[in-house]
Amino acid sequence: MKIVALETIRPAVQPNLLFVRLHTDTGLTGLGEAFYGARAVEAYLHESLAEVLLGVSDPTPERVAGLLTGYVGYQGAGVETRGNGAVDIAVWDLLGQVSGLPLTDLLGGTVRDEVAIYNTCAGPGYISSSARQEARNWGVGSGERYEDLRAFLTDPAGLARDLWDQGIRGMKVWPFDTAAERTGGTEISQADLDQGLAVLAAVREEVGLGMRLMVELHGLWSRPAAERILVALAPYRPYWVEDPLRADATAAYARLARVEGVPIAAGETCVGRRGFMPLLDSGAVDVLTLDIQWTGGLTEARKIASLADAYAVPVAPHDCTGPATLATCVHFVCSQPNGLIQETVRAFLHTWYDALVTGLPEISGGVARPGRAPGHGVRLREDLPDAQRRTTRL
Repeated sequence: MKIVALETIRPAVQPNLLFVRLHTDTGLTGLGEAFYGARAVEAYLHESLAEVLLGVSDPTPERVAGLLTGYVGYQGAGVETRGNGAVDIAVWDLLGQVSGLPLTDLLGGTVRDEVAIYNTCAGPGYISSSARQEARNWGVGSGERYEDLRAFLTDPAGLARDLWDQGIRGMKVWPFDTAAERTGGTEISQADLDQGLAVLAAVREEVGLGMRLMVELHGLWSRPAAERILVALAPYRPYWVEDPLRADATAAYARLARVEGVPIAAGETCVGRRGFMPLLDSGAVDVLTLDIQWTGGLTEARKIASLADAYAVPVAPHDCTGPATLATCVHFVCSQPNGLIQETVRAFLHTWYDALVTGLPEISGGVARPGRAPGHGVRLREDLPDAQRRTTRL
């Protein structure tokens, strides 16, 4: 089997998403994807990576991963790493199709048949207009059934009840982000603190402690401000507080971990084992939220999970991106001994995911189950509307 073409597709419905398909001379096609800065990743793939990939025979994940490691661009989740991650996922998908096995089997088999999910409370248009993490890129619409971002800001109790009634026992919100934007994250006023805490109080009053309640801080804060927020959050028993600081501020994380009763999750913007090692060495992180595509692909992600397991730290893959990554994550977390929980975005699942692909994991009753189709199982709909395609062939 030889790779003969690299195809990229940018669906208009989500401009930050880039599908990557590797075509082979046997007719098999592997699907991967990248998220954030789709045009830049697309340019890298066609202008730099295609010449390495095209013509590669019998592509296996480790062999291709070795070919993709460039001289620069490997220390952060930049264009090169995101492009490499998309290709890596596609290669694993090809391997599954050649062998007739799902990713869980390729990764050693299932440790669990299903995994609990939580809902990241975004809306259908979240993070679609640019590659910046800021309120003006929240894409909040009006009137959508699953506009969960507006809901957690304006009716957190109603949203919590709606999720609970669907069997979902986990939800993630970020009620402090606009406060961070006002001050550059250097401090938070009492009024802004109280406003954010009111969201958590409403959720707890409505559904109690049975809801796993995650608070996302998006790495926007200085350590003193983050510490103040964590101290204030403790009475609400968060399941975790995510990315209170940038993931490379390891010494500050070690100090922040002294706040009692507030588990800390971090890692979606970390890259590779060497990027995660300082966090693990600090002892400050209770959960690793690695992003499979941003960290370079499944080949690296499984090594990160094994490394985290050596530190007795669970992994909970980040996914507020695309459908192929979600499917890959479900296979991954169900095959890792330290897999904890899987992020989902019901607003994506019920809107544009289904319009773009088939073969999504079964998600119902608050759990996700990996499929048994070869590879990750997700396939593009061939009649994608308003799609932009670009192909490089051997």
